[in-house]
Amino acid sequence: MVSKKSRSEVRAKKHYRLRHHISGTADRPRLAVFRSNNHMYAQIIDDTVGNTLVSASTVQKEVKAELEKTNNVDAAAYLGKVIAERALEKGIKVVVFDRGGFIYQGKIAVLAEAAREAGLEF
Repeated sequence: MVSKKSRSEVRAKKHYRLRHHISGTADRPRLAVFRSNNHMYAQIIDDTVGNTLVSASTVQKEVKAELEKTNNVDAAAYLGKVIAERALEKGIKVVVFDRGGFIYQGKIAVLAEAAREAGLEF
């Protein structure tokens, strides 16, 4: 009998493979994106020391107050803009995009495009 892996197991395996190729440094940190069923999270991480430099999510009050729903395309666009603004305040202009094993379409793609439009380069 053929057994099929769950979507979360497949995504975790893809993310594990991606992390072998993508690593954030001090001059070019990693923009990691995660989305759950209810919220979206974005972090800019320096993997050489293991520090999160900047973070934003739809759980935070100031972000959530601006949104009607916390896990749709509009929320992803707003979160991309917020993470880019916070990164630019800290002096981070160039990042490596880590899509977290999610396919690059829909909310993930919109978040990335919004971050690019707000000034991040990747």
